[in-house]
Parts: sequence; structure tokens; C-alpha cells
Amino acid sequence: MRKITRRIYIGKVAIGGGAPISVQSMTKTKTEDFRSTIKQIIDLKKAGCDIVRVAVPDERSALVLKEIVKKSPIPVVADIHFNPKLALLSLEAGVAALRLNPGNIEDKKKIIEIVKKAKPLKVPIRIGVNSGSLPKEILKKYGGPTPEALVESALNHIKILEDLDFFDIKVSLKASDIKTTVEAYRIFSNQKDYPLHLGITEAGYFLSGTVKSSIGIGILLYEGIGDTIRVSLTDSPIKEVKVGIEILKSLGLKGGEPDIISCPTCGRNTSDLKKIVKEVEKFLKKNKISLKVAIMGCEVNGPGEARIADIGIAFSKKFAIIFEKGEVLLKVKKEKGVEIFKKEILKYWKEKSASL
Repeated sequence: MRKITRRIYIGKVAIGGGAPISVQSMTKTKTEDFRSTIKQIIDLKKAGCDIVRVAVPDERSALVLKEIVKKSPIPVVADIHFNPKLALLSLEAGVAALRLNPGNIEDKKKIIEIVKKAKPLKVPIRIGVNSGSLPKEILKKYGGPTPEALVESALNHIKILEDLDFFDIKVSLKASDIKTTVEAYRIFSNQKDYPLHLGITEAGYFLSGTVKSSIGIGILLYEGIGDTIRVSLTDSPIKEVKVGIEILKSLGLKGGEPDIISCPTCGRNTSDLKKIVKEVEKFLKKNKISLKVAIMGCEVNGPGEARIADIGIAFSKKFAIIFEKGEVLLKVKKEKGVEIFKKEILKYWKEKSASL
């Protein structure tokens, strides 16, 4: 059962309080390069991204933010480290949220100034704790970046904001290893009801990063923990979003998207199944069809193993079998199978949509 956390808003996107889990990413362009940055944001939106974070390392980047926010099709979060002036400039630019650890700002008057500016604008602050940037005293106390160390650091940052009567807070507690990350989120989730942003930090390149992120984020989501996610990859942010969406789909937490079941193929397969899967996936997305569709390489893995699919197809040497909910519907010539399958998908989808 999903834990119901405190509700906040990042732009118009509801976070926590039972709202759908949102997928986030971060631009990998130089923020001051407006054209490249806004193009990447638009591409991320097309891929299914709900919220985007941009790095604000200097004043040049902060000054470009106003135009980025104006043109962005999704809410923009400013990523700030240490420098309170950049946070204030970002708020002036109209960002939807700040990623800021108040404990890292030495001048406490500046924190008050940031909070006074953010509060009436209803701009939330995400406290992002990473295992690689814990305070020395906490590392010494716990002997390293343990789950308990991550949680204590987060609670210290939170207290600074709570003492200023600021509660529009979202929290992340990321480590580069799965066990530390998962345990930190579990501990925190039992203590506070702030919405949680999930991720495995510095997860790695596409393959290893996808595996680590899927396991770590997946465990927590399965336990009902988490309100937003980001898959951190040393790769394209578009891939981050696609992996994030697949994680949600695999746990039944993402509606409005097609779900394709396809076999891994073996010596029984006589079709170019990879090509067929890509073709059908493209067809489903183009027509905005959110069905569970099975594409199987042989009759052995056909209607039986793919019985949970709304509609599916299985290939033999000469024929293709089209089935609905495990029941055979049609047997057609193999070379015409995909085109007939597409027509049957459309027919099924129209009938299902009409009955809703």
C-alpha cells in the first residue's frame, strides 16, 4: 500500500498526497546555452518527462533561467549549491522549485531571505542529500555514509526550514549503492511525511545504471515509498525518462501508456520479432493506445503464457495467431499477420474506449 505523504505542487504538477508518481530528469546542456537547453527540455517533454531540473552554477545561468522558464513546456527546478544569490535569482526567474540544502549556506540571514521569497510564491524546496556530500561531523559520527547518516543530514536541513515555518519540502536521500539508499528512504519514511524523490545517485552508464536504478527505485515503489523518480544515467536524459516510465509501468503505476509483452525468442522463433515489436510499439504510441499487447515468437509462448494481455499475436512458420485474453481470435497468413494485428488492435481499442 502506497504511503500518503504531504501534498505539494511543482508548477501545476501535484506531488505526494496520492498524486501520480512523476518522472523527472535533468538537462545535460550548459544552462546558459538557451537554445540547446530549451530544445532538450522540449525533447524530454515529448519522451514523457513531467518535471525538469537545470543546473545553476553561476549568474550567467541564473539570468537565462527567466527565458527557459517562459518557454519550457514542463515545470523547471533550479539546482543550487551553496550560493544563496543564485537561489534568489532563480526565484526571480520564476522557477517552479529549488533544489537547495539550507545547511550548506553559511549566512543564515540568506536562508531567511530565500524562504521569505519562496513562501508567498508557493515554490517548494527539495532537500537533496547525497552520500558523497555529507558533513564531516556526520561522517565521523557514523563512520561513513550510512543510511542513518543520510537521514540525520536530511533532518538537520529540514529543521532549518521548519523553524522558519516553511513546509513545502520534498526530500531525496541518494547513495550510489542500492542497500544504503533503500534503507535510508525506509528509515526516513517512518519518521516524516514529506514527499520523497527517489533515485540512485551516480548510477553509471546505460546498462549498469538502468539495472541499479530499476532495482533500487523498484524496491521502494513496491513498498509504497516514493512520489517522484529520476533515473540518473551517464547517458542521454531521454533514456533516463524512458527507463523511469518503464519502471512505473512494470509496477502498474503508470497509466496511459502501452504495455508490450514479448518473448526473449529461442530456436523455435521464425520471425524478426525485434523488428515487429518496434513496429507495433511505434503504432501504439502514434495512436495513443494504452493496451497490454503481447508479441510472441511461437505458438508455445502464445495465448497461454500471454493470457494476461488484452490482445496478442504469436507466429509459427507459416501462420500468425491473433488472440484476445488468451482466446484465439484469428489464424492468418504469417506475411499478413502484423497488418491484420494492427487493425484488430484498433478495433479492440475503439470498443474498449466506447465502453468506458
